[in-house]
Amino acid sequence: MASSTPLRIAVVQFAPKIGQVQANIRRARELCRKLQPRSVDLICFPEMIMSGELQFESARSISPYLEHPKTGPTSQFCSELSERIQCFVFAGYPERLASEELNIKAHDSQHETEATADSTTSQIIGANSAVLYGPDGEWVGHYRKTNLFVTDKTWAKPGTAFATLHLPSPLRTVSFGICNDLNATEGEVWRIESGPYELADYAVSQNADTLILLNAWLDSGTEKEEETDWYTLNYWAARLRPLWVGDDVTSEENRSNEATEDGKETIVVVCNRTGEENGKSLYIHQI
Repeated sequence: MASSTPLRIAVVQFAPKIGQVQANIRRARELCRKLQPRSVDLICFPEMIMSGELQFESARSISPYLEHPKTGPTSQFCSELSERIQCFVFAGYPERLASEELNIKAHDSQHETEATADSTTSQIIGANSAVLYGPDGEWVGHYRKTNLFVTDKTWAKPGTAFATLHLPSPLRTVSFGICNDLNATEGEVWRIESGPYELADYAVSQNADTLILLNAWLDSGTEKEEETDWYTLNYWAARLRPLWVGDDVTSEENRSNEATEDGKETIVVVCNRTGEENGKSLYIHQI
């Protein structure tokens, strides 16, 4: 049975100053200044919001902005904000790998580097991650982007799986993804009839009440005369099809709305960056 308690989510979007972490934190703090304690259940910030993402196309360029989990500036900001508002706070950040992981990756990548024909080689030193803090200002959970974007691959270690946390009502069962996680794994051929719908199928398998995506999704450039980029919205909706079609995604005749049949629904929250980065426009919207 669906919860009778309303779910209140704040989605915070802005164009960060690339590489100016403390300035971006001040901007985020200012945007949240009017929020009162217990006025929302969850505050979301986009993918790598305090540093930017697309500008960093090598390990060398991202290295000064990598953060240690729990003690880095994004984590400290989330802890402070979550305790003040007494809610959950979820934000993306570039994670610095621990020395043990760096040693393992260095050993594993020796043969890969030798076999790479491209003159540009990657050096895995971090992860495109997100952190969740709770109403008491304490660390709750962590997630690493699984399906890396092209710029991520030059420095980031992919996550091993999508993630779900079981939180107090009204959030309850929450699944997480970061931007390109919504797409099929590289090499897979995606079709509307059959997918693969990796993230959406995962959310269904977890019986998720909420699916949260932290994005830095590019504007499609196809809706120049429109305020809304309908191409991107339709793209997101198509790749979430199992959440709104029902069990049999291959049959148009068997479409069903799970929410109307058994009271179950999955709320999808997409928190996207704004502005431009590295000459590329980002889609200015949230759902």
